[in-house]
Amino acid sequence: MSRRKVLAIVGGGTIVAAGAATGLFAATRRPDRALAPWSAAGEAIEPRRHALSYAILAPNPHNRQPWLVELEGSDTVILHRDAERDLPETDPHARQLTIGLGCFLELMTIAAAQTGHGVDLDLYPEGENGPVAAARFFEGASLDPLFAHVLQRRSCKEPYSNEAVPADLIDQLTPLADIRTDPKDVAALRELTWQAWETEAFTPRTMQESVDLMRFGKSEINANPDGIDLGGPFLEALMLAGMLSREAQSDPSSTGFKEGVKIYKEMLHATPAYAVLTTPGNERSDQIEAGRRWLRLNLTTTALGLSLHPVSQALQEFPEMKPHYDAVHKLLADTGHTVQMLGRLGFGPTVPPSPRWPLETRIVDG
Repeated sequence: MSRRKVLAIVGGGTIVAAGAATGLFAATRRPDRALAPWSAAGEAIEPRRHALSYAILAPNPHNRQPWLVELEGSDTVILHRDAERDLPETDPHARQLTIGLGCFLELMTIAAAQTGHGVDLDLYPEGENGPVAAARFFEGASLDPLFAHVLQRRSCKEPYSNEAVPADLIDQLTPLADIRTDPKDVAALRELTWQAWETEAFTPRTMQESVDLMRFGKSEINANPDGIDLGGPFLEALMLAGMLSREAQSDPSSTGFKEGVKIYKEMLHATPAYAVLTTPGNERSDQIEAGRRWLRLNLTTTALGLSLHPVSQALQEFPEMKPHYDAVHKLLADTGHTVQMLGRLGFGPTVPPSPRWPLETRIVDG
């Protein structure tokens, strides 16, 4: 969270002394252990581990990192969805988590090419209740130019500038997504995504799911580098001052919650364009394919100097969200098709990477 946002939460002034008390406090708030996988990516020599060290950096819902892998034989990776990381309230059918696994597989494939390996994917080889994929590595693959942007890829959850996305950049994104820039569509999507966010935030069980996954401060983030990280010198100063807590985030009447709502509304409305991914069907294979496309879209936006941020609330499939789910499909999808991903697109600020579990914690015995 930016300094501007923190000052907004406390009404200005109070936190300045706490946040700027010492440079040392700010310098020591970075959760280095939780961010280490970003700098460790590519260190492994064995081709599968090398590719997997990048795959674990893939975008995924609520940063749950729902992947577990087995190394089978000398050339195969078996990918499983870790059911302990499910989101039963906001993602009851694990559709969004499956999209995240598609992102993982595509990033693994891109990284494998760096060592000259292609990847042959067999999706759900034992049916939907078994492994997500069996991935066999083989020698012989061309380098993917998108790999150059893997370590700079982010999901930018900040307000974007008013600058329009240029037509030549839209042309480069169109093969991957439906880019919406028409002012009428953009205005409708701003309001729709805001209303959907409100529905999730003010439905107690869905909001509590997010609160339970919040990691407050450096120690919690390092101990559990998944979920929603709330760290940095300003936020930790708020925590020390008792102005930011798990309890406050569960209470819609609290000042912190109300200011957070204002901040999120500002962010959602500061959006000049949207990227939409739809599929004709909604099978697991469609969801995996949507994730693979989203990963490539995210890397392409990075290459073009654009920011991308998934705003998936309106696509969630719990009962209270149905009016927004229906509205977003009426606006964005052909009859019978499924909107798999919806994202804000524009020019945003540089943001830090998200925490990640080390690769070794994601490898299991068969």
